[in-house]
Amino acid sequence: MNKLRIFAIASAVTISLAIATPPASAQLLVFDSNNYTQSALTAARELQQINNQIQMLNNQAQSLVNQARNLANLPLSNLTQLQSSIAKTQALIGQAQNIAFNVQRIEQAYSANYGGAAGTGSTSAMLASAQARWQNSVGAFEDSLKIQAGVVGNISSNSSAMSSLVSASQSATGALQAAQAGNQLLALQSQQLSDLMAVVSAKSRADALEQARTASAEAQGQQQYKAFSTRTGYVPGAVTMFSGN
Repeated sequence: MNKLRIFAIASAVTISLAIATPPASAQLLVFDSNNYTQSALTAARELQQINNQIQMLNNQAQSLVNQARNLANLPLSNLTQLQSSIAKTQALIGQAQNIAFNVQRIEQAYSANYGGAAGTGSTSAMLASAQARWQNSVGAFEDSLKIQAGVVGNISSNSSAMSSLVSASQSATGALQAAQAGNQLLALQSQQLSDLMAVVSAKSRADALEQARTASAEAQGQQQYKAFSTRTGYVPGAVTMFSGN
């Protein structure tokens, strides 16, 4: 009995050891905190790089959008309107009566009817010259009034163009639109200065012709008086009004 009991106990211990002892080929799971930390930092860095790349792409996309805005043309142009206003003023200047705004024509007119030529020729010739000078002055004053009226007529269209250009400049989405609006405002200003120069030129022309007419009339009058006072053929003598009885 004792031998059987000892054998049973030994068998039980052997079986217990066999169950409790893992096989030699089995591996135990070990948690390495340093490796885990390093892996987490690496993942964080990679995620940050991805975020940086995404932000860079967003910045590039926004830059392209801004460039597109800066290169966008202004959807407004008043060039045709400005050219029309200038053409109207030029047409009025081109309709100048008698003596045009032309250096050669002015020289010819002054040579024929003004200055020393005013007191030469026959009485009928001097009369015709005086009539031509008077017509030149009257026509010049009429031309001046027409140009002034045309320039005043351009004020309303210029005001409308200025309002639309200022509004377009203030609502410009990019640098190009703002620059184009500014250029058109400068063009409008140039057109207004051209109108002002036309008015001043027409008024100065009329004044100059009237002053020339006055000076020529004085010269002609002096010449006529000289001719009258020095002419021969009149002999003073006694005149008997009533015969005595």
